[in-house]
Amino acid sequence: MADDNDPLVRAVAGRIKADLDRLSPTMIAMFTEVIPEFRHDDEVRQLMVASTESNLSAILDMLTLAIGLDDITVPPAAAEYARRFAQHGLSLEALLRAYRLGENMFVQWTMTLLAELNPPTDVALATAARVADLVNSYIDQVIEGLIDIYESERRRWDARTDAARAAQVRAVIDAEDLDVGSAEQMLSTSLRGWHQFAMLWTPPGTRDPRAALRAGTALLALATGKTPMTIEVDDHNRWVWISSVARPVLDTARLADDLRAHPNLSITLGEPATGLEGFRQTFRDAKQARGVALTGRHHGLVLHSDVALAALFAGRVPEMQVWARRVLGALMGSDDTAARLRVTVGAFLDARGSYTDAAARLHVHKNTVHYRVRKAEELLGHPLGERRLDVEVALLVCAQLGLPDATRRVGGAR
Repeated sequence: MADDNDPLVRAVAGRIKADLDRLSPTMIAMFTEVIPEFRHDDEVRQLMVASTESNLSAILDMLTLAIGLDDITVPPAAAEYARRFAQHGLSLEALLRAYRLGENMFVQWTMTLLAELNPPTDVALATAARVADLVNSYIDQVIEGLIDIYESERRRWDARTDAARAAQVRAVIDAEDLDVGSAEQMLSTSLRGWHQFAMLWTPPGTRDPRAALRAGTALLALATGKTPMTIEVDDHNRWVWISSVARPVLDTARLADDLRAHPNLSITLGEPATGLEGFRQTFRDAKQARGVALTGRHHGLVLHSDVALAALFAGRVPEMQVWARRVLGALMGSDDTAARLRVTVGAFLDARGSYTDAAARLHVHKNTVHYRVRKAEELLGHPLGERRLDVEVALLVCAQLGLPDATRRVGGAR
């Protein structure tokens, strides 16, 4: 039904629409500041921005074009944002709170503009009341639709068991002829940006392993500043991946440090990569790093980038042990002395033959490095400069794959 104040309502809506490029980011910033669940990664944030802008445009069209409430539906971007909210396990209450906060801000904009237009007081009050009533009716109708969308998606998402999700991820990894659209449909997520996979696990006998896995997921979220996707493989294993428009930036030093508070939790990380092939590769990276960690009995954080070479040999440990023994000879001994010499030689070669730098890395005196290098050369039967590449690879394999089997790791090797 028409209202005597509709011309002024349209005038106010027109002013807001003309200034929407400034006002819309203000509302979005308010959501992010006030509601923690709205602090998304780049991809989901773009969806949140599109949802906000589409709702504002629909409200302004309703006010300026006299669109009836019966014709109001949930904007597509807002519907998709609600689905993503449900997929990430974010609360419906937070989503609905944003709509009410947005409604309040819109009414405040209206009051500010009416003060600038300065109509008679009774006209201003009536116009403000009319705008508030229309916006409230819009929000009520859209919220009703959003609740259905959110709850339907939550039921659908929960109905997909973790075992099914894991099987779908494996299918996407293994089916080389699968196109990106089909893969996205299977996983219900975008595969067109950047991805980084992590594998989390706890050893058998861990008390409350699921709590440890949840803690690890939280640490990854803190280290990346993004909300990860998760799959419970079983009670002791979880897959986690980060998807974003920009290349994921992970604070590995912080993550490694935080992991020390969880001695029964280990995490391997694949290298960031893009697109469907990148999704597959970072998964394989994390899996290969896990193989190295289990073979070498490593704990805590293991990056694929640090163990990529050893990962190539993780499935051929017996052959690598035979080869490494041929290269290293008596330096391959399983006692603490041989292990200490291997650590020293590795540091010396990594320091490009600098006794001073190697001593600083090992926290020992330079003369100690001199002595151990000479002793190692005696055991090798030749100077370190001979077959240097073979020696370096053999030392790396020993350290990362736990060869020889009886080797006890030596820390700073004093």
